[in-house]
Formats: sequence, structure tokens, C-alpha cells
Amino acid sequence: MFLYGKNSVLERVKNNPKSIKRIIVQDNFDDSRITEAIKLSKLPFERVAENKLLRIKRADRLQGIIAEVDEFKYVDFNDLLSEAKENNKTLILLDSLNDPHNLGTIIRTLACFGDFAVVIPKHESCEINETVLHVASGAENFIPVSIVTNLSTSLIAAKKEGFWAVGAVVDGGSDINNTELTFPLCLVLGSEGKGIRPGLEKQLELKVKIPMAGASLSFNVAMACSIFAYEINRQKKR
Repeated sequence: MFLYGKNSVLERVKNNPKSIKRIIVQDNFDDSRITEAIKLSKLPFERVAENKLLRIKRADRLQGIIAEVDEFKYVDFNDLLSEAKENNKTLILLDSLNDPHNLGTIIRTLACFGDFAVVIPKHESCEINETVLHVASGAENFIPVSIVTNLSTSLIAAKKEGFWAVGAVVDGGSDINNTELTFPLCLVLGSEGKGIRPGLEKQLELKVKIPMAGASLSFNVAMACSIFAYEINRQKKR
């Protein structure tokens, strides 16, 4: 598995160097922040010509650096649940999210806000791949991600541990600005096309929406997640 781009590689070097097998940079790469961090970490490091770098990993915006790393390690859901309950982290359950760019953006956004974790299903959903990691720009080092067989079963397990189950909807929900949230919290976000699946929707205790006074469109899931995450953190800190 390859990380590419300056931020992705630098954050991994700083936060999880043991997961890195080797780092390859273009022969004219000259970002001193990164080269110094690599030297301090004593990781395997080599310079190569641009055409060789592109043969190793072909992608847009390599920024002259790639790192070969271990496969992404998901967190066991039961461990995630225990840690989230102990530290009042909010669980974001992503139902049928298939766009790796949206998943990467969500992980990056949640890392910026802090105190979140992500749960994704094994089937009919995007997993953590190289594109997700590139878009996340190192945020995977700060946001634990669990992959589960059945989101409904996982949500039920969370509710038994005292988590409140809330789902984000476009129509019919309560205005998030006028809704007092209860913690610990699970927020379910559905796919942009189909929303939250019926089996998962049955487990919700509350539906919330983002009020929109403008055009009758909708936010994409990553934008919506940012708005909900802001409000969740605002209420949690009151």
C-alpha cells in the first residue's frame, strides 16, 4: 500500500513510523521539513528519477514523494466502542458511502474537530484505500476506523452501551440548530443517492437535518458531516 503527497507521508512519519517500509522521493525533492523528519526516524529512504517514481506509483499530485506502508489497520468495533464510551467520542456510522474522496474528506474533517471515530460496513461501501488516505492527508493517524459486517447490529450494540442513535436526513428531521443532543452519540450518515437504509433507520431514536434557506439542493455527505461535526462539538463543550 502506498501513501503519496507531502502531508500524508509527513504525518505518517511523525505519528506512525513503524508502519512505513520505505520512502522514495524524486531526485530533486527538497522539502527540508520532510527530509529532516525522515532522517530522524531512520527509515529506509532513496531518491529516484521522476519516471521511476511514476512507475512505482502512478497518480496525480504525487508531489515528489511516496511511502510504502503496511495495509491499513482497522480497529475492532468492540474496542472502538469501549474507547469511545470512556472518552466521550462520537461515532460516525457511514451507510453505503462509495466515494473514496468523500470518505477521505470526512476522516480529515473529523480529525480537525477531534473526539470522533468512524464505522463503515464491509459490503456496498468504500473501504480505506490509497485514494482515501491521500485525501485524508494524514488524518488516518488520528481517527480510528472500524469495519463491521452489519451496521444495524453495531448500532444496536452501541445503544445497549448507552449511545444515542441519531440519523442525518434531508427531509422530515428536526433542525440540528434547535435540537439538544444527548451524549454519548452515534450519528448515522447515509449515501447521497439512497439515504439511510430502512433496516438501519429503524434503529434511530432521532432524525436531524441541516436547515437550508437557499436553493432546494442538498449538501454532499462530506459537507454535511462537517456541519454536523461542528454542532456536535459545540454542544459537547457547553
